Amino acid sequence: MTVFSAEWVLPIVQPPIRQGYVSIAGGQVVAVGQGVSDGVNLGRVALLPALVNAHTHLELSYLRQQVPPGASFVDWVRALLARRMTGPGPTEESVLAAAARALDEAVASGTGVFGDVSNGLATVPLLERGADAAVVFHELLGFRSAQAEPLIAAGRDQRAQSGAAHVRVSVAPHAPYSVSPALFRAIGRELDATPGSVTTLHLAESPEEVELLKQGTGPWRPLLEELGAWEPEWTPPGMSPVQYAAALGYLDRPTLVVHGVQCTQADIGALASSAATLVTCPRSNRYLGVGDPPLGACYEAGVRVAIGTDSLASAPTLSMFDEMAAVRSVAPAVPARRILESATRIGAEALGCGDRHGHIAIGAAPGLIAVRVPDGVRDVEEYLVSGIPPDRVSWAWRPRGAEPQTS
Repeated sequence: MTVFSAEWVLPIVQPPIRQGYVSIAGGQVVAVGQGVSDGVNLGRVALLPALVNAHTHLELSYLRQQVPPGASFVDWVRALLARRMTGPGPTEESVLAAAARALDEAVASGTGVFGDVSNGLATVPLLERGADAAVVFHELLGFRSAQAEPLIAAGRDQRAQSGAAHVRVSVAPHAPYSVSPALFRAIGRELDATPGSVTTLHLAESPEEVELLKQGTGPWRPLLEELGAWEPEWTPPGMSPVQYAAALGYLDRPTLVVHGVQCTQADIGALASSAATLVTCPRSNRYLGVGDPPLGACYEAGVRVAIGTDSLASAPTLSMFDEMAAVRSVAPAVPARRILESATRIGAEALGCGDRHGHIAIGAAPGLIAVRVPDGVRDVEEYLVSGIPPDRVSWAWRPRGAEPQTS
């Protein structure tokens, strides 16, 4: 048995413990409480469960600092497509090397659990070696109805043969402006065939998405036409993105709804009463020019809120401490304790691994990170959401089988 003592222990499922300890035996927590026990005294640190990045795209890490901020989301997408279509494209080796470096940086800053969106499942082996737990979402795009079944079938064997006990693979639709109703329904059937599966969906991210769904107009249509992806027979549903996701059944299943910037009060109420979890990525939202999400209203309404960084194409780091500081700036009235919960327990539960990760309690097996706390800090929770640099973070313990990935 190993016993870790620290100035502060943050179990997440209960208030912080001053002068606390955590005991590990048999690969899991066997005791947590107040007092100094024999063992490893970590000193003036806050000991907390490894953070959970509920939404990122490791495969896009090679685009770090390659696409400038957008005046609007569609402008940014056009710049992204131009960057990917001009000049020599990235090699598979360079994409994987960039993803491995990004994963190393994320782990070094205290993240152990990931919800990673992938188009080719190339990041699965990286996460098997470098993450405590992860779900890799195999993201499908196709706005033409005829593409639905071929797209599902093409990746079915690949998904079935990928993953490990601590890294699961699931299928996911990209967004309402890139996925046909037929493909949404086909993905739903695929998920229904795998009990316990979770999925994710970019939703209500931009004003252009709202306009397309309500009126069938706006800049998304000409872009899809230029790409040869438009479905001439498509009829706009005439509803908000959240209403559309509900009509398709995605709020009735465990779905990580990502962004939620363009949410009305009615949309927020629908999310609060659904099976979905909202994943907020405020730094990316600002970079893409879509605005700030109504986080204060979401928390107040009882929406389950998790936190993600999005990709290095639209965020400067994959540090969840940086992202929590952004959440604090967007929602200054939300208690720090709830932001920390969003970055740990709620994210882990949304990804289906909340029994072992995201909190410190008997029977759980989270990675444990130690954050150095300066003298004079009275509110340790508020300090932890203020933006912690990686050099203040270290790992006290990691579950068996998760080793840092080297670049």
